[in-house]
Amino acid sequence: MDFERKRGEALWSQIANALARDIREGVYPHDTRLPTEARLAQGYGVNRHTVRRALEELAKARIIRTEHGRGSFVAEEVLDYRIGQRPRFSEWVRGHNRTPLGDILMLEETALDTLPEATAAAEALRLAPAQPVILLERIGSADSTPISLSRHIFPARALPGLLEALRHSGSITAALAALGIADYTRKWTRVCARQPDAREARLLRMARSDALLATESLNIAEGGAPIEFGLSIYPAPRVQLVFEP
Repeated sequence: MDFERKRGEALWSQIANALARDIREGVYPHDTRLPTEARLAQGYGVNRHTVRRALEELAKARIIRTEHGRGSFVAEEVLDYRIGQRPRFSEWVRGHNRTPLGDILMLEETALDTLPEATAAAEALRLAPAQPVILLERIGSADSTPISLSRHIFPARALPGLLEALRHSGSITAALAALGIADYTRKWTRVCARQPDAREARLLRMARSDALLATESLNIAEGGAPIEFGLSIYPAPRVQLVFEP
């Protein structure tokens, strides 16, 4: 690796600057994996602790990202997710010239009071605690990169046939359209920031030390009936939320 030591500057800083230069010059393109710590240490003729410190500094500067159990990657473009009246995951991802993908982790009908978010969902959907709901949990990706983990809760009695429609299409918009709900809008969105737990970090392939944007939201049908309470999390190094009036 092209590296010449300089006097008066810490080795880790020199390595961080060299890697940042290589990234700017396209030696390591966006969203590609960097060599392992062991290989970088060998290439620069230093110990792994020095390389690890350099990578930590690059991660703090958002030049690279660390994915849980996978290594360090050159940071990709941060995607703007515009939250207006009709936020749609697939349209958002396609708008960034990426391919939207969704992996369903859970799809079932259950009693509302069995869910950890029962209180918030009951208030938003105007349901009694024991009412049946449909729960959809899925990971959303742009190309092969996970950018969201979401839980969607629907009132089962108000939306008969939705469970089968979701199993058939995998798309919330298509499933609701099959039930005759051609359009639905966002009534409100609430946002906070936090760090991921171990499961969230694993599924979103991110470091436990990175920040998440966590949202709660309510979607309504024409006429105002609540039809979906959602909880979504987004890795802050990959996604920023933009609110539109």
